[in-house]
Amino acid sequence: MTQPTATAAPGRMSAGHVIVESLAAHGVERAYVVPGESYLDVLDGLHGSAIETVVCRHEGGAAYMAEADGKMNQVPGVAMVTRGPGAANAHVGLHTAWQDSTPMVLFVGLIPFEHREKEAFQEFDPHQWFASGAKRVMVLDHAERASEYVAEAMFAARSGRPGPVVVGLPEDVITREIDATLHPEIPVAGGGMTVDDWKALEAALQQSMKPLFVFGGNDWSTEGAERFTQWLEEHHIPAAAEWRCEGTVPFGSPSYVGPIGYGRPKPTFDLMEETDLLVFVGTVPGDVITNGFLVRQDWSKKNFIVTMDPSMRGRSGAVTYQIVAKPDVFVRDLVRMNLPVKDSWRDWCRRMRQQQVDFCTPQPWPEQDGPATMDAMMTELARTLPEDAMVTFGAGEHTNWAHRYFPTNGYASMISARNGSMGYSVPSAVAASLNFPGRRVISIAGDGEFLMNGQELATAAQYGATPLVIVMDNQEYGTIRTHQERQYPGHVSGTQLKNPDFAAMAAAFHGVGVRVERQSEIPGALEKAYRAIDEDHTFAVIHLVVEQRQKAY
Repeated sequence: MTQPTATAAPGRMSAGHVIVESLAAHGVERAYVVPGESYLDVLDGLHGSAIETVVCRHEGGAAYMAEADGKMNQVPGVAMVTRGPGAANAHVGLHTAWQDSTPMVLFVGLIPFEHREKEAFQEFDPHQWFASGAKRVMVLDHAERASEYVAEAMFAARSGRPGPVVVGLPEDVITREIDATLHPEIPVAGGGMTVDDWKALEAALQQSMKPLFVFGGNDWSTEGAERFTQWLEEHHIPAAAEWRCEGTVPFGSPSYVGPIGYGRPKPTFDLMEETDLLVFVGTVPGDVITNGFLVRQDWSKKNFIVTMDPSMRGRSGAVTYQIVAKPDVFVRDLVRMNLPVKDSWRDWCRRMRQQQVDFCTPQPWPEQDGPATMDAMMTELARTLPEDAMVTFGAGEHTNWAHRYFPTNGYASMISARNGSMGYSVPSAVAASLNFPGRRVISIAGDGEFLMNGQELATAAQYGATPLVIVMDNQEYGTIRTHQERQYPGHVSGTQLKNPDFAAMAAAFHGVGVRVERQSEIPGALEKAYRAIDEDHTFAVIHLVVEQRQKAY
C-alpha cells in the first residue's frame, strides 16, 4: 500500500456527502441499501456519485449482499439501512460476517441526536444491539469526524481477523455542513513469518511424513491463492478446504483432497487424525472442522496455525505454533521454502487425491428415464460449466451437492455462509453477478432457503444481474428432518413444506423459469437457462422437483 496522503475536496459539504466521498476514496464500488428517512443525506450523496446504489428488497438481503461483497473483494462490503426495524433485519448479515470473518461495514440511520432517551420513533441503542457481534460499533455524534469514521470503520473491518463494523448515523448530524477534506486510508498490517517462525515450520515439514494444509477464510487474494497452490503442487503436499471455502486451491489441483466440515466425506474425516502435521492457513481448528470438538483434540498432535487473530477465537485442540500473518503474507514467505520432496509425501498426496477424485466424479445416469435428481443435475451442470464458474448457496442439504461436485477453480469461486445462515443463496448470487458481469454464476438453493430471500430476484432484474438459480424442491427443511429422524425417529414434525411454482415466480420477477420433474428434462432446462442469461441478459431459475430424503452422500 502506498503511503496515505490526505485528499482535499474543495469547500464544504454535508457530513452525509462526505461519508459517500470517503467511501469512494476507499475503493467502494457499490452500496447495498434499503432506504430510510433516517439517512436521506447519505442517499442524496450517493446520487450521481461513483458508487453504484443497489436498492434491495429487504435489509437482510442487503446485508447478505454486502457480506458476499466482502468475501469477493479486498475492500469491505457496504450496506446501508434505517433505524429500528431496518437495523434488526440487517442483523443476520452481521452474524454471518462475524462468524465467517468477512470484512463489511453496516451504516445505520439513527434518530436525531436531540431525540435520544425519549423512546422516539424507532429508537434503539446500536451499542447494546450490536456490540457482541461486531468488531466495532461507532456513532457519529460529531459531524466533523465523518470522514475519519469511514476510515476507521474500513480499517477495523480489514485489520487482524476481518469482520463487521457498524456505524450509526444520527439523522440531524449527517446534514451539518463540514470541511470536505477526506481522511486518508489507514494501512492494514499483514504480519508475516519471523525468522524463528520460518525455521520452526521448515523443521516441522522436514520431520513430517504426512503433512496436510487446511486453507480457509476470506482474507486471500487471487495471486496469493495461486502461489500457494503452485508451492503445494511442486512439493506434492495435500491441502483440504475449510467448510464452504473451496476453490482457493482449485478443484482440479493434484494437491486438493476435499472439504473438511459438516457432512464431510469419510476420507477427509480420517485424514485429520492420520496426518502427522496440520497447518491451518487463514482459519483455525474450530468445531466445524473438528466435528464438534471431537477430532484432533489430542495435545500430542502437531498443529501450526496461521492467523492474524492473536486470540485464535474459535480454536480447539492442540496448538504447536502460531504464526501471526495474513494468508498472502504467509504465502510470500512460504514459497521461499524449497524443500526436498519425500516419497512419503508423493504417496500420501496421491492416495488422498485419488479418494477425492473418486468422491467428486459424477455417477453415470441410469439408462431409463426417471424422476429428477440432484445427482443428475450436478452431472450435467458440471459438464457445461466454464473454467471460471462461481457457485453460491446458503444452508441446507442442497449444499452437499455443491461441496461434492461443483468445480471451483479459484479463490472466492465458492461464496457461502459458514455460520449456517439460510436465505443467503439469492442475495450472494446477485452480488457475485454484479461484481463479475459476464461470468457464469450458479446459485444452488433449497426450497425453504430460497423463500427466505427469493424476493431479491427483483434486485437482480433491476440491476442486470444474471445468475442461474437452481432450486432443489424436496418439500421439506431437509437438514432439520435428518437431525429429527436421528433423534426422534418416525416423528416428522415442523419440517414439511408446500411450495409455490418457483418457475412461475421467476417469470413474475421478469426472469426466465423452467420447471423440471424428470431427468430427461435437465439438459434442455440448462440450455434454456443459459440462453436466457447469455442472449436475453436476465437471470434464470430452474425449479428442480425431487423426491424427499435424497442424499448427496
